[in-house]
Amino acid sequence: MTLDALKSASRVMGIKQVSKAVKRGDATCVFLADDADARVIEPLIVLCQGQGVPVEHAATMADLGNACGIEVGAAAAAILRQPIC
Repeated sequence: MTLDALKSASRVMGIKQVSKAVKRGDATCVFLADDADARVIEPLIVLCQGQGVPVEHAATMADLGNACGIEVGAAAAAILRQPIC
């Protein structure tokens, strides 16, 4: 999955919100910035592995923030499952 998918998808941003989404089983894919602090993202990587959620990488926090449509960097973002109507 590419960063372009974040632009139109239902998503959450930030380590805490992404972690909550993964724990709830709502995340289909997690994106992590390669320049984010390793001690911050490492627990999220382990959580994703345990839950079977694929992890994709973005080069920088700025790239990930731009893909999410925000003007600041983001260490993590997740695409959420679409609600069943």
